[in-house]
Amino acid sequence: MDVLNTYLTKAHENGDTKIPWGSLKYLIGEVMYGGRAIDDFDRRVLKTYMDEYMGDFIFDTFQPFHFFKNSEVDYHIPEDGNKDAYMDYIETLPLANTPEVFGLHSNAEIGYFTRAAKEMWSQLIELQPQTGEAGSGISRDEFIGNIASDIQSKLPELYKLDVIRKKFGEVISPTTIVLLQELERFNKLIKRMSVSLNNLQKALAGEVGMSVELDELSRSLFNGHLPSIWRALAPATLKSLGNWMLHFLRRNAQYQQWVKEGEPYVMWLSGLHIPESYLTALVQATCRKNGWPLDRSTLYTAVTEYTSADQISERAPSGCYISGLYLEGALWNKEAQCLQKSLPKVL
Repeated sequence: MDVLNTYLTKAHENGDTKIPWGSLKYLIGEVMYGGRAIDDFDRRVLKTYMDEYMGDFIFDTFQPFHFFKNSEVDYHIPEDGNKDAYMDYIETLPLANTPEVFGLHSNAEIGYFTRAAKEMWSQLIELQPQTGEAGSGISRDEFIGNIASDIQSKLPELYKLDVIRKKFGEVISPTTIVLLQELERFNKLIKRMSVSLNNLQKALAGEVGMSVELDELSRSLFNGHLPSIWRALAPATLKSLGNWMLHFLRRNAQYQQWVKEGEPYVMWLSGLHIPESYLTALVQATCRKNGWPLDRSTLYTAVTEYTSADQISERAPSGCYISGLYLEGALWNKEAQCLQKSLPKVL
């Protein structure tokens, strides 16, 4: 508002008939908010807002401009008048706005309230007493110990990378290199989980002191959160501890299949630590196979009509089949093979 006030006041005092929209768009879109919008798509949305709502067209008398209009409300620039007229117009506007006012889908509000509710519950969990008995009647330490024991029983053994490397022979494909890198990272995570849980069990039994790291681990297990010492060695996630463990075990199952039976026909992309490395390896492998120059080759994605990995009985002729991708803000029409607007209240 200060920027608008400065420029409009200066234009009025100098008698300028044209508003410097280019400068205003740059200052607001690039200087003030440009540094906060890092993602390219976010910057594109920001630029769209600037182009949509800033220009001489908003003062066009022949074709009145409406920021938003429906049967209930009409957002427009009021006619020229005094301060009281403007205040009266503002009082007629609703206090709460729907997402459509900002050009967003109605489901955007559902996503906002969902995130707000999750954040509220997360804070309430953090505020609950960290001592005394749990809801099941057992003590806090017993509750944490049971969870730790359950996780320990599900931990797989470390992968023997030397044995696996010898299994694939001297000529190793780019995708096999990705597998070995993935297993190396997965081994670090398994080892960190195993060591930390063993130390926690000893600390709960009074055999060793409770360090800051172990205290954070016990609090995370009690609250159902993913411990930060594990999160540092795992792919970025917002999952709770229970859902993360299911994801962890499914990742292990895919690695086991890859090692024993070879590269899967359908790669669960969400189960890789760094999916980009696998996609890059696919390009390298295809270029080697066809003798194409690597610097002039790229990857493209096509949506198939398959709905389950069980329907795939052979490997793709080039590249691979993948699963684990999700759409946000749109739906996929299987019949027309194209994107469509999301249905109301369907995320």
